[in-house]
Amino acid sequence: MKVSVNDSCISCGACESVCDAVFSVEDIAIVNEAAIAGNEDCVKEAADCCPVNAIEIE
Repeated sequence: MKVSVNDSCISCGACESVCDAVFSVEDIAIVNEAAIAGNEDCVKEAADCCPVNAIEIE
């Protein structure tokens, strides 16, 4: 699974609150790629929660 955050991120923190093992929010959301394995379900949930659909999953 490849996860990225596009430029529409508004730094709301929703992804971090759902899946803080993978996402952290500074100026924009940052993806901890090493933590994706084993956390796929919460990554998908975070993407679903994003109000601006900034999380892209491949």
